Amino acid sequence: MDDNKLKQLIEDFSLEHIAIIMDGNGRWAERKGLSRSAGHDAGMDKVIEIIETADKLNIKYLSLYAFSTENWKRPKLEVSTLFSILNIFVKNELDRLNRKNVKVTTMGDTSKLPFQSRKALEYAKNKTKDNTGLVLNIGINYGSKEEIKNAIIDMYNDIEKGDLSIENIENETLSKYLYTHDIPDPDLLIRTGGELRLSNFMLFQLAYSEFYFTKVLWPDFNEDEFKKAIEDFIKRDRRFGGLNNE
Repeated sequence: MDDNKLKQLIEDFSLEHIAIIMDGNGRWAERKGLSRSAGHDAGMDKVIEIIETADKLNIKYLSLYAFSTENWKRPKLEVSTLFSILNIFVKNELDRLNRKNVKVTTMGDTSKLPFQSRKALEYAKNKTKDNTGLVLNIGINYGSKEEIKNAIIDMYNDIEKGDLSIENIENETLSKYLYTHDIPDPDLLIRTGGELRLSNFMLFQLAYSEFYFTKVLWPDFNEDEFKKAIEDFIKRDRRFGGLNNE
C-alpha cells in the first residue's frame, strides 16, 4: 500500500496514538554471536527509523517503552549501556527531531536516572516543548503499577485538601493523574519479539487498544513491519465494548 493511501486510512480510522514495547534486542544479538550492547545499538537504529516512519505517516503520538522499573535488575553494565545509548540518541538526533517539529515527552520517574541522562531528557523536552508535530513519548523508568499507585496517592491527597470530591470521581479522573494526562490513550499497541504480555506497560491506558504481536525482534522491525501492523489495525472492528453497526 502506498504511503498516501495509508495516510488517508490512518486519518479515516482515527489512528492517532501507537505504543510500542520494543523487545528482542538481546536475543537478536545472541543469535548473531554479538554482545547484548550491540543488540541495543541496533535497536536504537530502529527507533530512529520508526520515529521517521510515524512522522511521515502523520501519526500524532508515538509511545516507546525504553526502560522499565524492572530493568534495573539487569546487569549494571547493560543498564549503563542503555543510558549511554539514550544520551547519544539525544545528542545526535535531537536537532533533526526538532527540525521535523517533533515534541519529546517522557513518562516515568526520571528523577532516579543517571545525571547525564536526566539532563539530556530535560534538555530535549525543553527544546521541543513548543513543537506541534509528532509527540514522541518515551517511557523510561516507567512501570504502570507504580504509576497507578502514585495517581491514587495524589488523588487521596487532593481529597484530603478538599480539591477533589469522592462523589465526582470517574474513570477520567484517574486519567488526569497519570503521566499521560495530556495525551490520548493508545489506539494500537505493538509488541515485537514474540512475547504475549504487557510487561507492566500502560495497563490503564490500554483498556480498549488493539494489540498487535509479532515474532520479529526489535532490531529487525522496520518500516514495512510497522506499516503491516497499521494495516492489520485498519482491518479490525473496534467496538469499545458495544456492538458493530451491522
